Amino acid sequence: MVTISIDAMGGDFGPEVVIPAAANALERHPDIRFIFYGLVGQVEPFLEKYPKLKAASVLHISETAVQMDDKPSQALRNGRGKSTMWQAIEAVKNGEADVCVSAGNTGALMAMAKFCLRMMANIERPAIAAIWPTTRGESIVLDVGASIGADARQLIDYSVMGAGMARALFEIKRPTVGLLNVGVEEVKGLDEIKEAGAALKATPLPGFEYKGFVEGDDIGKGTVDVVVTEGFTGNIALKTAEGTAKQIASYLRGAMSRTWMAKLGYIFAKGAFNRLREKMDPNKVNGGVFLGLNGVVIKSHGGASSEGFCSAIEVGYDMVRNGLMQKIEADLTSFYSHYKAEEVEAVSTEAADSPAKPA
Repeated sequence: MVTISIDAMGGDFGPEVVIPAAANALERHPDIRFIFYGLVGQVEPFLEKYPKLKAASVLHISETAVQMDDKPSQALRNGRGKSTMWQAIEAVKNGEADVCVSAGNTGALMAMAKFCLRMMANIERPAIAAIWPTTRGESIVLDVGASIGADARQLIDYSVMGAGMARALFEIKRPTVGLLNVGVEEVKGLDEIKEAGAALKATPLPGFEYKGFVEGDDIGKGTVDVVVTEGFTGNIALKTAEGTAKQIASYLRGAMSRTWMAKLGYIFAKGAFNRLREKMDPNKVNGGVFLGLNGVVIKSHGGASSEGFCSAIEVGYDMVRNGLMQKIEADLTSFYSHYKAEEVEAVSTEAADSPAKPA
């Protein structure tokens, strides 16, 4: 069984979307069990409509819920120990659930997850990894907004964690990883990116293959399985892609309704347009994964439909079923054992080559 704890009050619609989504996920994966955390009287009416889901679930009533406009510090101060969000995360910490899913306030969810679950050994910062549709299928992009800026060590951490997620989600034995940069040449970019690239290139990588620098247009092409960047750039890239998708959809709607010939052409090409719409539908790839924590937390879009929230649940299910935590821990141990050995060797060589200093 895979046990999933759900913040039933998170997002724009709360249990109105969460409960039908969970029912759909249960139909597809009968080995799921749910623990819902909600406010008194607000979850039960929806749960009663799905007897099968009710039989596979436990409902806990919480004192409060985090609001979408709460500041992270405010949510942590007022909701620690008693909010639906905190208690859903705490269920993972206590071993009652394998993964937590919430559509709530992103900043609050990250703050609570870091405080409750703590960081994995050797990881300095968490990252949010997004599943990105590409012309070749799907890839993973991180960080898309957990924190601003990253040094070389943190970019290396993101690379290792992103590769572990790709192995768990896409079941690729050795995924390819690229660092997002302003050019593919090794002399270009910020010092942190060049330093991280040099370390990844020089270190044996049994868990993934480092392909070098990639540019912005490589994300949509699917040039690599994992694109690594820091949160400021990653979040802008994510929002730009979402806005561009909506812009193209708007252009198509306007073009198809302009003349009767265009409307006729749309009828003949309706199947192709439906496939395009499905490919660009954010509900199909909903579910950001918080990486770097001692537990799996999935963030759904706040305005996701029941189909979208179901996708987020299924991402969490796949992460548990395919051993995300175990893969990341193994990759981190392997990488840093080699990386530290390389660092020691480099320092020893430099010391040997340097002339002795007079006493």
